[in-house]
Amino acid sequence: MRYFEDMEIGARREVGAFTFTAEDIKRFAAQFDPQRFHLDEDEGRNSLFGGLAASGWHVASVCMKLMVADGKRMAAEAAARGETIAVWGPSPGFRELRWIKPVLAGDTISYSSQIEAKRTSEKRPEWGILQARNTGINQRGEIVFSFLATAFVPRRSPGS
Repeated sequence: MRYFEDMEIGARREVGAFTFTAEDIKRFAAQFDPQRFHLDEDEGRNSLFGGLAASGWHVASVCMKLMVADGKRMAAEAAARGETIAVWGPSPGFRELRWIKPVLAGDTISYSSQIEAKRTSEKRPEWGILQARNTGINQRGEIVFSFLATAFVPRRSPGS
């Protein structure tokens, strides 16, 4: 993971892609969002979605999984180079969560994160506060998912 000073507004990173299968959609829905259009192909086709649709929470959970995996990959690469690993703090939340288009069985969503704003914390000078727009784009190039995340990022030089 990177330090606050290493991050630039506008920087974008691709965090990975995931193909939503009918089986994955139904399994997630059965446990966490058991609505008819997430559980049954016919119900999905007859809904506003026009097909078996992934729960928005499923789409968001995959985003989180891929972001964590990407962070671990970056940390391992930095460690292999002998660099000190920045251990990020918690997220105080997110805003502007949007499920823009349905994610249907067979869709592949590519996730990315782009830094929109950053500032140092007034109360905790050892931390910076980062805001990033996280999006998911389907195989047709359509944005299907978006949210603005906030995270505490350690500063390498808190006094500067």
